[in-house]
Amino acid sequence: MTPPDACLATRLLDRLDRLTMPLALAIALLLFLQWPLRDLAGAGFGPTQANDLAQWLFALYVAVALRHAGRRGVHLVARPDLAAGSPARWRRAGAALCVLPWALFLVTVSARPVLGSVAALERFPDTFNAGYFMVKIALLLLAVLLALQAALELWQAWPWRRAR
Repeated sequence: MTPPDACLATRLLDRLDRLTMPLALAIALLLFLQWPLRDLAGAGFGPTQANDLAQWLFALYVAVALRHAGRRGVHLVARPDLAAGSPARWRRAGAALCVLPWALFLVTVSARPVLGSVAALERFPDTFNAGYFMVKIALLLLAVLLALQAALELWQAWPWRRAR
């Protein structure tokens, strides 16, 4: 009783993870270049552009990386020893049931402000550089990805799946 979408969804999310991995290198490069740019260009355009770009790339990277870490079971867990004696499917379902309501809540309350930020092409408040709306997009992306992963975990932990 595996829906064809569950495997496809997992593959698509894993592909998104792989496509996002190079952002870590871009972030490190941009943050590294801040100081040489500051020396070459003064405190003007170059360093702030590099810093602001690194901030929104980091936000996108973290949005995808948190879902990936949760999928691999390497994300922060509060007292994993408490659940050690329970079956794996109950641990998966329990974790998903804890994440899913909060992720859906975050999607619900952040969608309107994020869309407003994108419509206004919101700028960074300190530097007035373009792109702050990307940080807000990353917030919404994080919530959507965590909700999708939690729903997939619930589906995979559901009792009827053992009947196969």
